[in-house]
Amino acid sequence: MTDARLSPATLATLKAGTKVPNYDRSAVSPGIVHLGIGAFHRAHMAVYVDDLLAEDPSWGIVGASLRRPDTKDALAPQDGLYTIAVRDASGTHPRVIGSILSVMDANSEREELLTLMASPAIRIVSLTVTEKGYCHDPATGELDERHPDIVHDLGNPTTPKSAPGMLVEALARRKAAGIAPFTVMSCDNLPSNGETAKRIVTRFAALREADLGAWVKDVAFPSTMVDRIVPSTTDADRAEVTGLIGAEDAWPIMTEPFTQWVIEDHFPAGRPAFEKVGAQLVKDVEPFELMKLRMLNGSHSTMAYLGYLGGYEYISEVMGDPAYVKLIHGLMTEEAMPTLDMPGTDLGAYRDELLERFRNPALKHRTWQIAMDGSQKLPQRLLGTIRDRLKAGEPITRLALGVAAWMRYVTGIAEDGSEIDVRDPHALKMLAIATDAGDDPEALFDGLAALTEVFGTDLAENSIFRTAVVEHLENLFDEGARGTVEDLVG
Repeated sequence: MTDARLSPATLATLKAGTKVPNYDRSAVSPGIVHLGIGAFHRAHMAVYVDDLLAEDPSWGIVGASLRRPDTKDALAPQDGLYTIAVRDASGTHPRVIGSILSVMDANSEREELLTLMASPAIRIVSLTVTEKGYCHDPATGELDERHPDIVHDLGNPTTPKSAPGMLVEALARRKAAGIAPFTVMSCDNLPSNGETAKRIVTRFAALREADLGAWVKDVAFPSTMVDRIVPSTTDADRAEVTGLIGAEDAWPIMTEPFTQWVIEDHFPAGRPAFEKVGAQLVKDVEPFELMKLRMLNGSHSTMAYLGYLGGYEYISEVMGDPAYVKLIHGLMTEEAMPTLDMPGTDLGAYRDELLERFRNPALKHRTWQIAMDGSQKLPQRLLGTIRDRLKAGEPITRLALGVAAWMRYVTGIAEDGSEIDVRDPHALKMLAIATDAGDDPEALFDGLAALTEVFGTDLAENSIFRTAVVEHLENLFDEGARGTVEDLVG
């Protein structure tokens, strides 16, 4: 017998132990549009909103996919319902989330989406479009005015493709109609993500029209810090969730028990009572953001490249290697933590909590998945910390190994000679650099460090940085990732 599809009709028939929405979904109305409705949003913000809808049903979410219709295809037959499966050592714990009222495909429903964003009911437009979705230069944080999508959107402002273009067109319509702007809330791992989003969107608006640019300057762009580990969903995960809930879910989300959300409290158009469900509302997000980027994300990327090269498929496997654990503990303690100024926060306890999360054997977080888009992630996760350490005259030994591991990874050739599927906006350019460099670590460093969109103009010319990375590259080529890590930690 085939299990029925998850839907409002099957909610009452789900297996015991499955949590379901504790509110009447028919009474929920949209107050939020979320651009980039991927796995992370559904494991994070959508859960916080779900916790609040029984008290205030005016904050339902309409999600939008900007590139592919796969999320809509999966969730539309389920009326937006999906399962979040929280995994820890005790097992997998399913919960059905109902806060997403519908999913729109921006390619086929662009006008409908813009009309909704321009309506007074929508008071927040949030984003998880990844670093790439901002169409910016990661080294400067400024709008990339030569980006193909930006060029298209400036020439065709009413039919935008990019997230900045969508936001500005919707805001332009609200301005023309005399409707107050919505709040733009970035939930992406970007430094000062609210300020970054504001700088990009305001610049785009000014390029369209000076008056519009001036109006958009008054739009609220609160910064946030988000944290939850969300591995890619596999067919085995789908089968497990079907067995747990007794219904087929086309796209369940697998995650860990931990979740954190720090939000700058600046919402002129109103907001849900996020603080009632565990979010931290603060005046300044930046210290928390740096803590996460430098300790969690920097460690994650370092483990991803060194782990993949060392033959480890999952982060939990990396954490089963004592040498890697010692490396990551040292990276956080000796090199990342001294760059952070957070009175009242126990950074040692945060470090220990991260190490425990990384060890979670039930969370199948692939090193390959974390390794994606490294050219976009490296500046925030490792290079900022390196710059601060160099400025202070302090060692960068472990941080430089993370950079070297990325350089070795993007050559596209694994230690056993097999091909690495490098997913990165600059993959072809980096492969060409690696091909030209051959097995010369210095040539590889010089070629990749010349990518100013990643390294800016300062690091390639810094002799301390160059020496540290090249030495690690030599070891990675000669001894492999595991040997290099073991040599470093003694």
